[in-house]
Amino acid sequence: MDFTPTEEQAAARDLAARIFGDLSTHERLTAAGTGSDAELWKALCEAGLPAAVEDTGLLGLVLLLEEQGRTTAQVPFAASCVYGLLAVSAHGSADQRKRLLPAIGDGSVVVTGALPEAAVRVGGSGELSGVVPAVPWLRDATHVLVADDEHSLWLVRTADARCEPVELTAPWSAGRLTLDGAPGERLGERQGGPEAEVAGREAYDDVLATARTAFAGLQAGVCAGSVARAVDHTNTREQFGRPLATKQGVQLRAADAYMDTEAIRVTAYEAAWRRDEGLDYATHALTAAWWASEAGSRVVHAGQHLHGGTGADLDHPVHRHFLWGRQLDAYLGCGSEVLQELGELIVHGEGDA
Repeated sequence: MDFTPTEEQAAARDLAARIFGDLSTHERLTAAGTGSDAELWKALCEAGLPAAVEDTGLLGLVLLLEEQGRTTAQVPFAASCVYGLLAVSAHGSADQRKRLLPAIGDGSVVVTGALPEAAVRVGGSGELSGVVPAVPWLRDATHVLVADDEHSLWLVRTADARCEPVELTAPWSAGRLTLDGAPGERLGERQGGPEAEVAGREAYDDVLATARTAFAGLQAGVCAGSVARAVDHTNTREQFGRPLATKQGVQLRAADAYMDTEAIRVTAYEAAWRRDEGLDYATHALTAAWWASEAGSRVVHAGQHLHGGTGADLDHPVHRHFLWGRQLDAYLGCGSEVLQELGELIVHGEGDA
């Protein structure tokens, strides 16, 4: 395996780092509150970064999401690329790809996902009903990808649903989704019979594994940003005439956080690389999700603790990393849940080699 970015992936990552660094500042994040930064999202789309993911693949997206995580930039980048661009590209019909991919790429269509919930029912005429209590970035979305009780995937226009604002731990512009006979568009070709049911479940599993891998990459960036802030603070803050960073306890805590961050990063890279290469990656995606949950929580706690009393300030930038890390810890399955899934895959011989 080779995780070295291609020239195209590296160029996209560097461009993303520059845009996030310039526009996702403490002042702009404070002004955005719990909503998204429309100007930043516009800049990313004009730079062609969402559209580039179709060519750079999941590994390219993970690299971009690391840069978003470093600055905790409040835009629906991860959701629209995972549940929109990559899902439609991999599982959409020819008509859906032609119609939706350009619009998702230029940002005029924003997709989010109500996964891993599978609480939606399908009526006889294809109308959808059900409630998903919290969907990240629903307030920004034009479409939401939902799974029915048989794990088939449907695209629903948010204009045809009821979307009520809710607040999560992290400022992810979330909403409560209520479908009451809403029209939906099945992702992929509409077929009948057991083959369609198998294909629908495979598409659901792939999109969920892709999402877990991508959000693990986002967590790697969140943790890297938290560690960087802690290093800067402990190198400049002095106690008894010496920087905090000279104390062995501080060094060990920071070293553990760094190693945890690297573990999240490398497992996300491996899962993404395997998907891009067309290899089985189900267990690798769960491994990345486990590290993102368990290690991610440790890192953002350490980052806040290493700031001492400053870390208790809810308005301090490091607190955003703490909130994002805690949200990502639980999103798409907490550590114990994904570990159980991983064990079941291995026991039943369904894991990849």
